Amino acid sequence: MHAWLCETPTGVDALTWKELPTPVPGPGQVLVRIRAASLNFPDLLIVQNKYQMKPELPFVPGSEFAGVVQALGDGVTQLRVGQNVACLQGTGGFGTHVLAQADQCLPLPDGFSHTDGAAFIMTYATSFHALMDRGQLQAGETVLVLGAAGGVGTAAIQIAKAAGARVIAAASSEEKCALCRALGADATIDYGREDLRTALKTLTDGRGPDIVYDPVGGDLAEPAFRSIAWRGCYLVIGFAAGGIPALPFNLPLLKGASVVGVFWGGFARHEPKAQAEMMATLAQWYAQGRIKPVIDRTLPLARLKEAYALMGSRSVKGKLVMVDDSAD
Repeated sequence: MHAWLCETPTGVDALTWKELPTPVPGPGQVLVRIRAASLNFPDLLIVQNKYQMKPELPFVPGSEFAGVVQALGDGVTQLRVGQNVACLQGTGGFGTHVLAQADQCLPLPDGFSHTDGAAFIMTYATSFHALMDRGQLQAGETVLVLGAAGGVGTAAIQIAKAAGARVIAAASSEEKCALCRALGADATIDYGREDLRTALKTLTDGRGPDIVYDPVGGDLAEPAFRSIAWRGCYLVIGFAAGGIPALPFNLPLLKGASVVGVFWGGFARHEPKAQAEMMATLAQWYAQGRIKPVIDRTLPLARLKEAYALMGSRSVKGKLVMVDDSAD
């Protein structure tokens, strides 16, 4: 097998393409021949030693991937050789093969492509858990999605619309806003040239959004929270802007509002039954055409460093997916 290896977490430039022994699955594991792997924001942080999870060196980055099961470890009965699966396990995706925990693999139904499979779990599970579980979204409510043209943002638009919400999508350019409207957003805000609070006041007749979905953080957080409706819910997804904001505690008090943390990984570990039910619902929604990953582009696995540069430039709309169609 071959893989991009991180031996020193000093950045993307330190990654090297190396030949490694093809591993043999142990108990509870499967060997997956990777056909597609998506690039997520944590994949950028982890090779810079800035992510909360710090894997033992050396490691192969790539948190999310899809491919074909090639071998089963002892005790694996829920999967079969030749089955298409998607998996999210934090590392291992940017190579030709990987060992995956069988209970972390999502069997892909017929018609579910490897490319979509590799771009599915992290964004849709995060957004569904955030909106439907933590935010208790109800039909007719208004949702503001910040960073709406990114991977989790595009998933949040689709899930909120599928749940019957009104969606206001906020993004950093008109091109990105156009994508959000094409996905079903009812209104958009280009915060690269519009004042967020003024636009929200106009679009909600002064009431504000019931739910704010925020994977961005930084300077947008406080004006977004100041605009929230009475009894609103502010979902803290992540900090793609780099800065972790600090809100004055009097703001939740005055708005009767809640600030709710969203940590899908912790939810999956602590509530595996609820997690399995959620993924079954999402797979059903995909089959029904209610949701579908937005793929900015696919690139050969050999061009991984180029993909990292694109992600770092914040020019990606939806997801970047690395593909490997080479022979085994």
